[in-house]
Amino acid sequence: MDMNAFFASVEQQANPALRGKPVAICGRGRTVVATCSYEARKQGVRTGMSLYEARRHCPQIIPVRGNHIKYVDTARKIQSICLEYTPLVEVFSIDEVFLDITAPAGTPKDGLRLAGELQLRIKKELGLPCSIGIAPSKILAKLASDREKPDGLVLFAEEDIESVLECTPVEDMCGIGENTKNCLNALGIRTLAQLGRTDVSLLVRHFGFLGNILKKTGRGMDMNPVSAYSDAGEIKSVGHSNTFPRDTRAADVVRAFLLMLCERVGVRLRKYGMIGRTVSFYIRYCDFSGESRQKSLPEYIKTGPDIYAAAARIMDSFMPFKKAVRLVGVTVSGLEKDKGQLHLFGDRARKERFAEAMDRINSRHGEFMIRPLAFEVVEKFTGGAIDVPARVHGFPAGFNASAPRY
Repeated sequence: MDMNAFFASVEQQANPALRGKPVAICGRGRTVVATCSYEARKQGVRTGMSLYEARRHCPQIIPVRGNHIKYVDTARKIQSICLEYTPLVEVFSIDEVFLDITAPAGTPKDGLRLAGELQLRIKKELGLPCSIGIAPSKILAKLASDREKPDGLVLFAEEDIESVLECTPVEDMCGIGENTKNCLNALGIRTLAQLGRTDVSLLVRHFGFLGNILKKTGRGMDMNPVSAYSDAGEIKSVGHSNTFPRDTRAADVVRAFLLMLCERVGVRLRKYGMIGRTVSFYIRYCDFSGESRQKSLPEYIKTGPDIYAAAARIMDSFMPFKKAVRLVGVTVSGLEKDKGQLHLFGDRARKERFAEAMDRINSRHGEFMIRPLAFEVVEKFTGGAIDVPARVHGFPAGFNASAPRY
């Protein structure tokens, strides 16, 4: 089940004045369109566009600042409704879930009836549209859910799968991106059925271990069962990204934003009680092309400076920038629970105690009340757009509460 234009639909449901109108969900300042309503999509607005470009396609578009808390709360209500039908509900993303309805439905015909009932309930109780795909495997169900939007309800019965695979381009399958599609097309593989018939040794030669997965994908095979909702795993990664107010080639600006993102990732890692050892850096250029690389570290980390040290080394490999940069992002993965006994002495222990002390102060008085000196570059570039309180009570007389640095 895939919610249709989820963030925009939630905002339209919450505010009747937005219903039937083109809406773009954005952040503050010059930013990209995170998602948009179907009214906006009909006029050429797409996810990833800048708001400026979206207005060229649709001058009457209404930008709405996203509210993640509202979307998470709505997602949980949707999941609660799904759980009334089966305990086998696997959250795929904030607006998508897999349900195993084999037991409650029994037959494809009963599954279609049950899915229709679920779709109507979500529409009636929450006022939100969704598309549902029904198939023998997760990847085929996902493919079916993408066939008709909004409010689609598509069944791929066992006897239909062969013909579906024959006419479906490889890029329509979840997990096959632009680069993989281009490589497959270069090999003469354009449909899923062709992919399924390709010798696995050829795929492995060109794609490594991924070749085995691609072979199964081309045959519509997905041996992973739908997980029970109660078996939801721990956090796998923590990341942040930032779109700049304007494109830039200035390395000091990109580094300053990167440090800010690393600090935010560190705060979240410590909040979750996690440590990680793989740092990924992502860069998006002015033409919306992007690149990413990652580095695994010998030790687990959880502080902004440690994350930044690894991310900055990765960033150096992209220097000098071949195009102006519009966005950077950083993610820490390879997570484990922080047992608090990794570094008892030395510089690493001092940095971790300092970071935890900053967490306590900043959580009380506002994000980045205490922050790196390099943030001055960010403030200058954004015109002071970092959310820092102008006044803070409780500090000693003479303390410069508006701009303390560490």
